Amino acid sequence: MQTQDYAAHDLDELDRGLVHALQIHPRAPWTLVGDVLAVNPVTAARRWRRLQEAGLAWVTAYPQLSDSRVVVTGIVEVDTEPGVGEDVAEALAAEPSVANVKLTAGSRDLVIALQASDLGELAQLSTLLFRGAPGVRATRTHVTTALPSEGSRWRLRALDAAQCARLEAALPPVEPLPPGASGWDPLDVRLLELLSVDGRMAISDLAERAGAPLTTVRRRLRGLLGSRVCLRCDLARPMSGWPMAAVYFASVPAERLEETSRALAGVREVRSCAITAGPHNLVIDVWLRAAGDVHAFEAHLSRRLPQLTIDDRSVVLRTVKHMGRLLDRSGHSVGIVPLRPFATPAPGSATAT
Repeated sequence: MQTQDYAAHDLDELDRGLVHALQIHPRAPWTLVGDVLAVNPVTAARRWRRLQEAGLAWVTAYPQLSDSRVVVTGIVEVDTEPGVGEDVAEALAAEPSVANVKLTAGSRDLVIALQASDLGELAQLSTLLFRGAPGVRATRTHVTTALPSEGSRWRLRALDAAQCARLEAALPPVEPLPPGASGWDPLDVRLLELLSVDGRMAISDLAERAGAPLTTVRRRLRGLLGSRVCLRCDLARPMSGWPMAAVYFASVPAERLEETSRALAGVREVRSCAITAGPHNLVIDVWLRAAGDVHAFEAHLSRRLPQLTIDDRSVVLRTVKHMGRLLDRSGHSVGIVPLRPFATPAPGSATAT
């Protein structure tokens, strides 16, 4: 099916319920999903395939963002030469260490999320990606020190409390990464790549494509999903009812930082809230209903959180890459660059012409 065959109003109650169900439990069996939604499991699977093939919804995998032992994230503001912002954005999107690329208006032309295994590699990546890169005038990197909220926790709110509870009860137990855990081995990296492409890929298919025994993959997957790897179900933003996006750069007194970030995590519009080391100690990604809400939302935050100061803001003109997914101008998924924060690019490769 073609993407253009779907319009926002074409997402019916079943579509929205299906997306919400997989936001809660991305690898939920179709029998459970069908039971929760009161439809035949075959119908649920067929409807999901339709959404997926149209690039409207997808389940993907990425390194656990909340644990700096797994991945270190730098939020990078990029200033470009006039007229080349989109070219630079698309070149950066081809890099596996770049998770997100947003083309923005305001005091910066791009906002990207760069992932590395540690601070040393983050410094190396920042240098190699931008040193002598055509079209790039300046960059400013904010190191993320904590992530109280990120996009996997955002919900479409199509299901009732009882339906949500049934899905949550079926989630496998999560085991935190133990102290002194070793790094990623080739099988870990391969499974992350495969799950980035399809977070619901069957274990038998994972084993076949990874070239590993089924029992080994099942055991390894259980460990990865409990500690190093997150799954999320994403929906093309125009189909969500929240077609606008913005990034706010904010500051709060250090003694109020934890309290404020927790409060922001509970705000519906907030997709992610990063605590950063730099001139601003909070970088907040939001989805909004309309352009006018950029200021209305800021006013709402000022009333609710008077200790918070919005230092700057940028409207997102286009999201080029979203957690490894390449998006077209309508926000639909049209490709993927699996996230591998362990890969070092060649000098200037991100923006080579």
